[in-house]
Amino acid sequence: MSDPHPFSEFIRALGRGPTLSRSLTREEAKSAMAMILAGDVEPEQLGAFLMLLRYRTETAEELAGFIEAVRETIDLPLGASLPDLDWPSYADRHKQLPWFVLAALTLAQNGVRVLMHGIPGDSEGFVPTRSALAAMNIKPCDSIDQAFEHLDKSGFAYLPIEAFAPELYTLFGLRPLFGLRSMVNSLSRALNPLGAPAQIQGVFHPNYRNLHLEAGQILGQPQAIVFKGGGGEGQRNPDKTCQCLCLEGGEIIEEDWPALIEGPATPWRDEERNTDRIAALWRGDLDYPPAAAAIIGTLAMALKLLGRATTQEEADKAAREMWKNRRS
Repeated sequence: MSDPHPFSEFIRALGRGPTLSRSLTREEAKSAMAMILAGDVEPEQLGAFLMLLRYRTETAEELAGFIEAVRETIDLPLGASLPDLDWPSYADRHKQLPWFVLAALTLAQNGVRVLMHGIPGDSEGFVPTRSALAAMNIKPCDSIDQAFEHLDKSGFAYLPIEAFAPELYTLFGLRPLFGLRSMVNSLSRALNPLGAPAQIQGVFHPNYRNLHLEAGQILGQPQAIVFKGGGGEGQRNPDKTCQCLCLEGGEIIEEDWPALIEGPATPWRDEERNTDRIAALWRGDLDYPPAAAAIIGTLAMALKLLGRATTQEEADKAAREMWKNRRS
């Protein structure tokens, strides 16, 4: 009998049954992810590992370990000024327009260095983030160095995951084989690849909010906000109360932001999915109050997160002024 494969210990820990299985420690998770990134895992092992985690859901300790392993593969240029705000975009099947892109660009115009990163997304019948950026004449960066150049020039950069973590990007390609997402979705959202002091994260399933914040707490993330966003993105739904979890000074707190539109719910899923409308709204050629409310509401939460406002009222006022005075 041949000796067990080194990676088998991680699968055994997760899959020994209801009484003997256990979660990985942070160090074990880091080691497991390092092996995956290095290609030191057999395909059968990778599938078993990802689906065991999917069935049970990863812990904050595991997620923190995975993040650490990926971060160690990312080389940042010496002396570079870090982004102020990390904005992951990994919900690849948008059923509404990604208006949050305009919130990020408005922040960039007002001195906030915003790094957005994500996957290409499905295009047929959907509206991926990259298509919205294209409508705004913004091209994805080819590398981390180019992302820093864009941050220095305009305050905004979009960095494709395949440009800074190609091994991680490969894991996204396994979804059609499984018919399910895997922990790579949570990992990428929480990754913060360039080390921004603040993160804004939208999730589709509210129960993942605690997971993301607790992982950030373990890793020493200074500020973060996680909420159920439109389409699973960092976009506030203006016609519902937005229940957020925030990380401030190492403590997790709850914060509710009120609905911004009175009356019946906005039919987001039925809106016209034409990214030209994003550019039109930015220029002032389109009057679409629900989208403007979503943008302003998202802006307000980001401003409070960044410490540019101390109360929700101050944040709302500042966000409205920024949106009104945007340079289109």
